[in-house]
Amino acid sequence: MLASGFTNAPVSQALVVATVAGAIVASLTDTKYFLWIEVRPHLLDYLQYWRLLTWPLVFTNSTEVLFGTMTLYQLRVIERLWGSRKFASFIVSTYIYTALIPPVLLAVIIRPLSFGRVNYLPAGPTALIFALLAQYHATIPYSYKYRLSSNVASTTSDGQAHGLLLTSKATSYLLPLQLALSQLPGSAIAAGVGWILGFAYRRELLPGTVKWRLPYWILGGVEQKQRYDSLRRRMEGEAGRASAVETSAGQGGARRRGGVGGFIDQFRGSD
Repeated sequence: MLASGFTNAPVSQALVVATVAGAIVASLTDTKYFLWIEVRPHLLDYLQYWRLLTWPLVFTNSTEVLFGTMTLYQLRVIERLWGSRKFASFIVSTYIYTALIPPVLLAVIIRPLSFGRVNYLPAGPTALIFALLAQYHATIPYSYKYRLSSNVASTTSDGQAHGLLLTSKATSYLLPLQLALSQLPGSAIAAGVGWILGFAYRRELLPGTVKWRLPYWILGGVEQKQRYDSLRRRMEGEAGRASAVETSAGQGGARRRGGVGGFIDQFRGSD
């Protein structure tokens, strides 16, 4: 049975709530202009390097909040697959990469190549969402395939089908696509970097991310770990007792078979 809502996905629920709450607070306090990055003047003139760490925290418009939260809700299946501890560890350990690489890439490479025309990086956790989307793409299998065709007869004379072949996961990428196209070209830069970082994480190319885990107490998982350890020890004990009973039963059967077999062998004339 499929779990509904945020069942077994508390970190995803916290992300969605934080995304919505952060956008509301930024609007009420009129602090949105502190969030996005313009290479000039923010970094080159004002030297506001703290923006390199704060720009991924909050979306600044309602459209991005809608697409971002719906995508995070969809990606809760990754937390159920990995577990909350690994999921939260992924978010924390890759934050330094998703936060620093897009603005540095924009300032050092893309802006000079565009002769200063590409200067803006929109705020919001777009890179993180696409890093999670890369895990969804790689780990969640599709259920079926279907083909979109412009006419009824979707096969050619040689028997080959034509049209656009899609899978059951195709519609899952529509919301992230809207998010990547929301504020071009900056949003596409963040999305592309996040996607690449997601696959780099799977290839173990990001130092300090794959094996690192948050402590259990941060997620309130100490009691849960103790319950799991107790359950594991109890199951191992029951399995050991069951194997001992089976062994003794097998040995008892062998002894009984040996005595009865010897008595029968006397009548068969065996030596």
